[in-house]
Amino acid sequence: MFSIGELSKRTGVKVPTIRYYEQMGLIAPLERTEGNQRRYGKPELEQLGFIKHGRELGFSIDAISSLIALHDHPDRTCAEATEIAQSQLADVRAKIAKLTALETELTRLAKACDGDGIAGDCNVLAALADHQLCAADH
Repeated sequence: MFSIGELSKRTGVKVPTIRYYEQMGLIAPLERTEGNQRRYGKPELEQLGFIKHGRELGFSIDAISSLIALHDHPDRTCAEATEIAQSQLADVRAKIAKLTALETELTRLAKACDGDGIAGDCNVLAALADHQLCAADH
C-alpha cells in the first residue's frame, strides 16, 4: 500500500494532479485510514499509469473516462475506443497543420528583415502591426 506521496513518486504524477483525477472520478476515492490517510494499491498505481499515458497522448479527461470505462469492461466492443483514438489523431493532425502554417509564416517574417535597420522600418514589426501583411491570415 502506498501513500499519495509514494504513488506520486512511483508514477511521476504530482500529488495535486492525483487529487484532481480523484475529483474528476478517474480514480475511485479510497477510504481513509485511522491516521486520516488514503492508501493506494497496485490497482490505483496501474490506473494512474493508464491515465498518465492517456494525458501524454493528449486525450481529454472525458475521453480518458470513457476509455477507463471500456477498459473496465473487457467484454464490450472496442469500436468506441477506436473512435476516440481516431478523433484524437484528427485533432493532432489539425494542430500539426496549424503549426506548419505558423512555421512557414514565422520563417517568412524572419527572412523579411535583415536586422540591420531601425525599428521604425522593421518588416517584422510592420507585419505584426498590420495583419494584412501576414500570409497566414489570408
